[in-house]
Amino acid sequence: MSNALSNPVIESEEHRALRAAVAALGGRYGREYFTTVVAEGAHTDALWQEAAKAGYLGVNLPEEYGGGGAGITELAIVLEELGAAGCPLLMLVVSPAICGTVVARFGTEQQKRAWLPGLADGSRKMAFGITEPDAGSNSHRITTTARKEGGDWILNGRKIFVSGVDIADATLIVGRTEDARTGKLKPCLFIVPRETPGFGRSPVQMELAAPEKQFELTLDEVRLPADALVGEEDAGLLQLFAGLNPERIMTAAFALGMGRYALARAVDYARTRQVWKEPIGAHQALAHPLAQCHIELELAALMMRKAALLYDAGDDGAAGEAANMAKYAAAEAAVHTVDQAVHTLGGNGLTREYGLASLITAARVARIAPVSREMILNYVSHQSLGLPKSY
Repeated sequence: MSNALSNPVIESEEHRALRAAVAALGGRYGREYFTTVVAEGAHTDALWQEAAKAGYLGVNLPEEYGGGGAGITELAIVLEELGAAGCPLLMLVVSPAICGTVVARFGTEQQKRAWLPGLADGSRKMAFGITEPDAGSNSHRITTTARKEGGDWILNGRKIFVSGVDIADATLIVGRTEDARTGKLKPCLFIVPRETPGFGRSPVQMELAAPEKQFELTLDEVRLPADALVGEEDAGLLQLFAGLNPERIMTAAFALGMGRYALARAVDYARTRQVWKEPIGAHQALAHPLAQCHIELELAALMMRKAALLYDAGDDGAAGEAANMAKYAAAEAAVHTVDQAVHTLGGNGLTREYGLASLITAARVARIAPVSREMILNYVSHQSLGLPKSY
């Protein structure tokens, strides 16, 4: 799929140059590098470090803290192009996009100086823990609590499906504190260093071929200093959604890259595979579904760009709607495209040699995480259309 759009309203010359440069980097590593890392149980450190050296990892972070001074628009380009080359970096969604954004927007000067330069140059990573075993998509049921004890915070609770905790220097944990006036629990964000006493982790065995591992976390009387709290105690919800909108935009970029990679493999195969007189790509039963996938990916890419531009412009409300729709559209397009790519290759689509079968599971992730397609439909029906809630 070509993204060299010539209209500067759609994509600027600077963005096209960034896209081309990242595509070249991804091309030097490619799918073989990615699958080798997964097979060895290793991490994508070499690619991460080279992307950091080129300034791609922190492109969205403020310049005064070592970042590129750009936005989620540019970071999404980085992830999409690496994915299109077959070697996406999932921690881009978590470390600079969610955690970096939250710290940059709401952290104290001390927190910014402590974390942002490392997140920008790739020397440090931060994971993000919000999902809980018994809460699912209902963030109002989060039971990880934080109480004050002297000048410290004490955290207790559990988290599930937290990516990359083993390689992250800290995890940004979503907890809840009691409002002294109402007695209700309100969300707050805490930076929990990896080796903090009482902060335990255990791997979740996944049917997913990815270098980033998933973990269940336990917080047992985890004691944190007062400055572990990010932002204001009374503005936790605002701060949380400031991180969740970039997460949805970046998940869209992750899905788009995957879809573009699968489509390129299928198109190449359909051009060259010859069973009868003409290559199989001449048959409309294969050509039209691939064309449809291309259209769906292009449409999702436009919505992702809209969401990123709104977010970078500071319009959190409009960005919330667009980010949810972009994530939905990109996930659906990726699942459809991967399925059609595998089908185009027939039996070869299920072989390890062609490397598409593992994407069937990977593509489903974008439909489920960070929030399910059904919850996005709920959001749009309630927020965009004004329909009543069923829950």
